[in-house]
Amino acid sequence: MKTVRRLLFREVVIAVALVTLGFVSLFFFFDFVEELQSVNHIGAIGYRIPQALIYIGLMMPSHVYELMPITVLIGTIFVMARLAQSSEFTILRTSGLGPWRALRILLSLGLAFVFFTFAVGDYMAPLADKTAQLLKARFQGQVTVGKTGAWLKEKQAYGNYAVNVGALASDGSMKDVRIFEFDNLGHLVSMTQGQTASFGEHDDWLLSTVDRTEFTTAGAKDGRVDRVFSDSFRWPTGVTAEMVAAAVLKPERMSTIDLFQYMQHLSSNNQSAQKYEIQFWKKVFYPLSCLVMVVLALPFAYFHFRSGSIASYVFGGVMAGISFVLLNNVLSDLGTLQGWQPWFTAALPGLIYSMLSLTAFTWLVLRR
Repeated sequence: MKTVRRLLFREVVIAVALVTLGFVSLFFFFDFVEELQSVNHIGAIGYRIPQALIYIGLMMPSHVYELMPITVLIGTIFVMARLAQSSEFTILRTSGLGPWRALRILLSLGLAFVFFTFAVGDYMAPLADKTAQLLKARFQGQVTVGKTGAWLKEKQAYGNYAVNVGALASDGSMKDVRIFEFDNLGHLVSMTQGQTASFGEHDDWLLSTVDRTEFTTAGAKDGRVDRVFSDSFRWPTGVTAEMVAAAVLKPERMSTIDLFQYMQHLSSNNQSAQKYEIQFWKKVFYPLSCLVMVVLALPFAYFHFRSGSIASYVFGGVMAGISFVLLNNVLSDLGTLQGWQPWFTAALPGLIYSMLSLTAFTWLVLRR
């Protein structure tokens, strides 16, 4: 069985690698066409085609992570169908390769794809995405976060804070920072604006070119407004650079640990964290989809193919993979709107396709 295992492993890995390369090349072309709009744009000093190509290349690990279940399904279907068409799988069956043994071999291979997908999605993709954003900010001046900026909240013992970050600079600092301080009764106590801000070494932010406005307690007879300008201001806070990046970057491109920490921060400040909880559980369950895909591809080895019919089955695999991605995205949005349990929302696509794969395996392989 070692020879059979090496044969299947080699064929499937090569097929999955080629399919992944094809899809990644296609996404590279689409991203390059879209990125051409930013080349030579006003304010994009030094951002030319070579820099755009580097930026797009750094975004490819995210595409690899998103495509892995699809490419595993298509590559495995192609190998299984080709072995069936050439009668090689029939020879393997007569040599003692039963359905359960074939399933165990593919599951062990699928487990390797699970670890690879997790490593790419949790380590390579977040690091590459952050590097790409900083590279683009170096040539375009900053990473904008929309017209309203990124908002964060922090609850401290002596009050509550609402923080707005307008943009991120290429060196990791923040621009156009506004800090609104409220007392425990919800009254506005102070408003601090800084042109730039950086992260200190002792759980604080260091703001520069500061405009600070302080208000007396609402309802006081001698209420007044004091406005102070200063070169710098130190604000003690537990909001880290990772939390700011979490508010700026897309949650699906964050690592599992960063997502979990940001979820805890939102929950402790009485903010809705459901969107990030869903993405956290998707990070947990999404790599396991590779196991589902190899099981779904195994029944194709038991079909009887005629010449040329293999292409239609591979096309069916492509449609199945695309439907999985669509279902995964639709259920995420639906779960957020309906308030479903985050772990159930993230696991539901895998559960549906697990039932389909086990049904196909039972009917086509064991019964027929």
